[in-house]
Amino acid sequence: MRYLNKTSNPAFSNYFWKAQPRATKKMTVTGILIKTLYCLLIISSIVLASWKLHTNGTSIKWFTSGGMLAAVVISIVLSVRQQWAHILVPLYAVAKGFFLGGITVYAQTQFPDLPYQAIGVTLITFFVVLFLYQTKLIAVTNRVKSTIITVCSSIFVTYVISYILSFFGIQSFIWGTSWLAIGFNVFAALFAALSLLLDFDYIERQKNKAPKYKEWLATWGLLVTIVWLYVEILRLMKKYAIRF
Repeated sequence: MRYLNKTSNPAFSNYFWKAQPRATKKMTVTGILIKTLYCLLIISSIVLASWKLHTNGTSIKWFTSGGMLAAVVISIVLSVRQQWAHILVPLYAVAKGFFLGGITVYAQTQFPDLPYQAIGVTLITFFVVLFLYQTKLIAVTNRVKSTIITVCSSIFVTYVISYILSFFGIQSFIWGTSWLAIGFNVFAALFAALSLLLDFDYIERQKNKAPKYKEWLATWGLLVTIVWLYVEILRLMKKYAIRF
């Protein structure tokens, strides 16, 4: 039972969902949906603006690293100031917009229309996983949860180590276009998709129970997973495009 309330997504950990003072308004699925769509609109607008700047000759070299760093800082602040979620989560969306703007513009420049295909695959994957969850075709058991948590944690550690090694001029196998690199990408994309199951399950458990402001925390959690899934799919499609 120790995995009952765990998820691979840090935004859905018990730290954010432990007992809180009673509140009149409670978290609802509709509220989460509206806030998630709002944040995705922010991200999409910034990605489009990034492309416009790029086509006008403006350098967006630092968009990716700057957006990623800002997203990390905002996430840390959010972890200790949950009541600021209604401000921090939209700011997180802005940061992710710059991050995705950088990598999306680069992909579009090198492989026209590839980002659109990646967005399409991401949306299809999201709704397929949601369907599987709603119809209970995949049961989110404790064993399933523990497996996804362990694998996603391992993937995260692998990325961190590879990123650190890059500062010393050492390129990890995961960044290449070898079959091993592609296999790792497929593996990471698969578990990014599966982690949505845990997010859906946790929201299901907390709806109509958690305070209203935690809809923003739930939104943040979904954004973390959706962005990760899109990035993995885009990287995978780029590798296939380069190799074939």
